[in-house]
Amino acid sequence: MSSPKPYCTSLFEFKRFPTLEIQIGDLKMGGNNPIRVQSMTTADTMDTKKSVEESIRMIDVGCELVRLTAPSKKEAENLGVIRKQLEDLGYTTPLVADIHFTPNAAEIAAQLIQKVRINPGNYADKKKFEEIEYNDESYAAELIRIEEKFTPLIQICKAHNTAIRIGTNHGSLSDRILSKYGDTAEGMVVSAMEFINICIKNDFHNLVISMKASNTLVMVHAYRLLNATMLERGLNYPLHLGVTEAGDGEDGRIKSAVGIGALLEDGLGDTIRVSLTEAPEKEIPVAQALLALQANINTHPLVLQPTEIHYNPFGFEKRISTELQNIGGKHVPVVINSIVQSTPITRANLFSFGYRYNAVDDKWNIDDTACDYLYTGNQVIDFELPGTLSIILDHETWLSHQNNKKYFPLLTINTHNKFKHSETLNFVNIVIENLNETWYTGIENKAYIINTTHTNNTQILRNFRCNLEATDDATPTIIKFVSTTNNITDFQLYTGSKAGINFIDGFGDGIYLEGNVPKQSINATAFGILQATRSRISKTEYISCPSCGRTLFDLEITTAKIKQQTSHLKGIKIGIMGCIVNGPGEMADADYGYVGTGIGKITLYKERNVVRKNISEENAVSELIELIKEHGDWVEPIQ
Repeated sequence: MSSPKPYCTSLFEFKRFPTLEIQIGDLKMGGNNPIRVQSMTTADTMDTKKSVEESIRMIDVGCELVRLTAPSKKEAENLGVIRKQLEDLGYTTPLVADIHFTPNAAEIAAQLIQKVRINPGNYADKKKFEEIEYNDESYAAELIRIEEKFTPLIQICKAHNTAIRIGTNHGSLSDRILSKYGDTAEGMVVSAMEFINICIKNDFHNLVISMKASNTLVMVHAYRLLNATMLERGLNYPLHLGVTEAGDGEDGRIKSAVGIGALLEDGLGDTIRVSLTEAPEKEIPVAQALLALQANINTHPLVLQPTEIHYNPFGFEKRISTELQNIGGKHVPVVINSIVQSTPITRANLFSFGYRYNAVDDKWNIDDTACDYLYTGNQVIDFELPGTLSIILDHETWLSHQNNKKYFPLLTINTHNKFKHSETLNFVNIVIENLNETWYTGIENKAYIINTTHTNNTQILRNFRCNLEATDDATPTIIKFVSTTNNITDFQLYTGSKAGINFIDGFGDGIYLEGNVPKQSINATAFGILQATRSRISKTEYISCPSCGRTLFDLEITTAKIKQQTSHLKGIKIGIMGCIVNGPGEMADADYGYVGTGIGKITLYKERNVVRKNISEENAVSELIELIKEHGDWVEPIQ
């Protein structure tokens, strides 16, 4: 394929993309300014005291913009009261009004606070999930209607120096966009550009743009396509990055790192929000830690000269590779772990890697997150292995055990020229910057394990991939990342942001992580990254929105309850939404939905269809389980 249109400054050298500097109150964003961290309150905006207290907690831990919901005129009016109370207490952090469906609330808020976020999918449209046929004339008429609805807000923002975020969400595209473009990244970009064009027509440029989705592939592709589209037009508005409905705990952190990190790795992004189903002040340290990974990226020169990319960065295409055993070809990416210790490896040691031995029955129980290969160095295991596990040994040790079909050698630059290799599978360890021409090309039936010691991992690995494709080398490739931190969250954020972009781009027949955190956390993180990139589904996925002032039940407690009873349902996606705004649209690709529709009332969805309305909250989780059973997706948990 021809080289795709550019979406960042450089694909092979880390450089931050230069954007237009804008002003949000006293805060500057874009240009040469730092990437700003923001979050959103969970309190009812009409509860001034709680909103002020929560805003202060957020600001005190480093939140640089505070967003509050304004679902109607009364909440928009109260934003001015909240702003005054904060300023009286010495807090001048800009406030952002979050608007859905209510242009009149946006127009009030724009006169009282520093920024307004509007959603193109519902600012001028009511979502009915209808498919509508348009011709050129009728579509043009719709654009005129939108312009008439949006222009008054632009004029107010110009008069009051108020910024606007055009915040497109994958799950809340208008029926008009869905009818013409489908549920696609292209549709998201078109939706945003329609509103951007109206701003340009009115000579208004104090803009920030976002392309949020819960699906990290859609999210990354949409941001890239947006930036490429703006570049073609000579535009460079700042980008607000976020994975919407990322969830909580380990999954929420890994998913956020994968999506946001993939864009930061290419130098995109001027502000970020990590959307966790947790208290908003807990989001800020995660966002700060994610940004810290970008602070010291070096520009280690590429060993092989850059070439044009041979894949589509705006849509998923898996790199074609040779099939060897369970690696490459159409197989899902494998997970490799390592255990190198001076004491003998026991059955109990394998528990961390997803294998549980039952001594009474003399059987192995194998988890859905059981790794596929285990590197043990020069140590041979003296008990029968679980059926799905194979061992990687140093070459010299493997020579003495080559008849065992579960053992495979690891070849290095020092051992590759040994006479004897495996006839089925050889792992070739490559530290990219130490490449010695093409010393590995004479080895048959090989899979590369590649890594780099430098922080511009993305550019180095991308260059390596491009050279493989330019030379038609279809060798399966496992990507290895080593982290020195002993903090589990930092480990998740580092590996998620560095590894995720490769799997989003279809590169990687396996993942291999090493670090100074517990082995169980390393294994869980590897599977979490593959889950977040939709490369290998090994557990239930929860599309859980962060709480906000619209939320009609306790999201953290409810999410925990639902997880407790459904976490064994591998491959099922469950949306947990606090209100109808984040309901059937935002959980775009969920299989089942649990949505707050009133105080103490829940509505259940099968995909986007309402199936049970206004269930009492106390019965809603059991009703959800019954719904899953009715559609044949329930399995009993293993005790």
